[in-house]
Amino acid sequence: MIVGFIGLGNLGEKLAATLLRNNINLIVHDKLKKSAVQLIEKGANWEDTPIELAKKSDFIITCLPSPSISATVMETKYGVIEGISKGKIWIEMSTTSKQEVSRLSKLVENQGGFSADCPVSGGCHRASTGNISIFSGCERKVFEKIKPILFIMGKKILHTGKIGTASVLKVMTNYLATSNLISCCEALTTMKGEGIDLAKTFEAIKISSGNSFVHETESQVILNGSRDINFTMDLVLKDIELFQQIADERNIPLDISPKLIEIFKDGISKYGDRAFSPSIVQRLEHKTGLNIECDGFPERIEDYDEESLGYEVVLKN
Repeated sequence: MIVGFIGLGNLGEKLAATLLRNNINLIVHDKLKKSAVQLIEKGANWEDTPIELAKKSDFIITCLPSPSISATVMETKYGVIEGISKGKIWIEMSTTSKQEVSRLSKLVENQGGFSADCPVSGGCHRASTGNISIFSGCERKVFEKIKPILFIMGKKILHTGKIGTASVLKVMTNYLATSNLISCCEALTTMKGEGIDLAKTFEAIKISSGNSFVHETESQVILNGSRDINFTMDLVLKDIELFQQIADERNIPLDISPKLIEIFKDGISKYGDRAFSPSIVQRLEHKTGLNIECDGFPERIEDYDEESLGYEVVLKN
């Protein structure tokens, strides 16, 4: 089994490293070869073009920043699709739209291949240890073929249904995470203004009904001051706009989603599109003059759970 991996950014490099660490025969490609240096040193093979990578791989994984970049990697003269032949499987791990992954999957199918959209959730720290969650949208027969790969890269794997369903669920979860992030920023700032110790505020939230995954991770890097969660504002905006697009298509009026888009557009205008997403707290810091930092919190989030083989999440009847 040979796996080709395209896109070695914050997330992709970690997923690829997990495959390599688990003795998968790996070929890699990125627009910047320097992104692959550590993987190559550890045994990965390099290909200069997506087409050559696809020709030499049984499974082709793409993990890219945007739908437009994914389309370019797939569809150009030297793209993945030109290297697809009968029986090969394309696994799209980028966060994209249902329409786009469905469109590209038809092109793959025309070449005799199969497709699955398999976005991840849980943060780069969990991707580093193979403990991230993965949604998988594809035919069941395709899921059975890609399970061994998914079980290496992730811990909890959910088969969501047909192609595109995983992408829809992914942007929904990122919408919820963004809502959590903004509410955590507002909660921490309000408690600082009230004079409550921020370390005690963190613990109060953590042991309460107001706790969340976002609080236990992103609130820590907010309080540290690094705001480094390995995820940037432009990616947040892309994802919540994709979620809003789904609601608009179904004529579902939303109140919170448009406000989140407004907040992150403002944040990007002030701090830049590559600012870490928890830096959105600076909007409140600048408006109030309050400093939302506290000693005793880590600069980055690490995953200390032991790495183990993943498993399929099966729904209860």
